[in-house]
Amino acid sequence: MCRSIKTLRAPYVDELTEDDVRAAALQYVRKVSGFRSPAQHNAEAFDRAVDTIATATRDLLDGLEIRAQRATQPRAG
Repeated sequence: MCRSIKTLRAPYVDELTEDDVRAAALQYVRKVSGFRSPAQHNAEAFDRAVDTIATATRDLLDGLEIRAQRATQPRAG
Protein backbone atom coordinates (compact mmCIF):
# COMPACT_ATOMS: atom_id res chain seq x y z
CA MET A 1 0.00 0.00 0.00
CA CYS A 2 2.73 2.44 0.87
CA ARG A 3 6.23 2.85 -0.48
CA SER A 4 9.04 3.64 1.88
CA ILE A 5 9.32 7.15 3.20
CA LYS A 6 12.71 8.51 2.18
CA THR A 7 15.13 10.28 4.49
CA LEU A 8 14.64 14.02 4.12
CA ARG A 9 17.66 15.47 5.89
CA ALA A 10 21.05 16.37 4.52
CA PRO A 11 23.21 14.74 3.25
CA TYR A 12 20.56 12.36 1.90
CA VAL A 13 18.82 15.10 -0.10
CA ASP A 14 20.47 18.07 -1.75
CA GLU A 15 17.44 20.34 -1.76
CA LEU A 16 14.37 19.69 0.35
CA THR A 17 11.07 20.95 -1.04
CA GLU A 18 7.69 21.37 0.60
CA ASP A 19 6.43 18.75 -1.86
CA ASP A 20 8.95 16.27 -0.39
CA VAL A 21 7.76 17.03 3.15
CA ARG A 22 4.09 16.77 2.16
CA ALA A 23 4.65 13.50 0.28
CA ALA A 24 6.31 11.95 3.33
CA ALA A 25 3.47 13.15 5.58
CA LEU A 26 0.89 11.75 3.17
CA GLN A 27 2.64 8.36 3.07
CA TYR A 28 2.74 8.28 6.87
CA VAL A 29 -0.96 9.11 7.24
CA ARG A 30 -1.88 6.56 4.57
CA LYS A 31 0.07 3.86 6.36
CA VAL A 32 -1.28 4.66 9.82
CA SER A 33 -4.90 5.12 8.72
CA GLY A 34 -4.97 2.22 6.30
CA PHE A 35 -6.58 4.46 3.67
CA ARG A 36 -4.96 5.33 0.36
CA SER A 37 -7.72 7.83 -0.24
CA PRO A 38 -10.26 8.45 2.53
CA ALA A 39 -14.00 8.51 2.07
CA GLN A 40 -15.55 11.95 1.96
CA HIS A 41 -16.68 11.75 5.59
CA ASN A 42 -13.03 11.12 6.65
CA ALA A 43 -11.33 13.55 4.25
CA GLU A 44 -11.18 16.47 6.68
CA ALA A 45 -9.52 14.44 9.44
CA PHE A 46 -7.17 12.82 6.91
CA ASP A 47 -6.11 16.17 5.38
CA ARG A 48 -5.71 17.76 8.80
CA ALA A 49 -3.43 14.89 9.85
CA VAL A 50 -1.30 15.31 6.72
CA ASP A 51 -0.96 19.04 7.45
CA THR A 52 -0.02 18.37 11.09
CA ILE A 53 2.56 15.74 10.19
CA ALA A 54 4.06 17.96 7.48
CA THR A 55 4.41 20.83 9.96
CA ALA A 56 5.98 18.54 12.57
CA THR A 57 8.35 17.14 9.95
CA ARG A 58 9.46 20.61 8.89
CA ASP A 59 9.91 21.64 12.55
CA LEU A 60 12.02 18.54 13.18
CA LEU A 61 14.21 19.03 10.14
CA ASP A 62 14.65 22.74 10.85
CA GLY A 63 15.70 21.95 14.43
CA LEU A 64 18.27 19.27 13.66
CA GLU A 65 21.93 20.14 13.91
CA ILE A 66 23.84 18.11 11.36
CA ARG A 67 27.52 18.07 12.14
CA ALA A 68 29.88 17.72 9.23
CA GLN A 69 31.69 14.45 9.08
CA ARG A 70 35.40 14.80 9.42
CA ALA A 71 37.33 13.83 6.34
CA THR A 72 39.81 11.08 6.91
CA GLN A 73 43.29 12.51 6.57
CA PRO A 74 46.09 10.24 5.41
CA ARG A 75 48.91 9.96 7.88
CA ALA A 76 52.26 11.38 6.93
CA GLY A 77 54.76 8.65 7.29
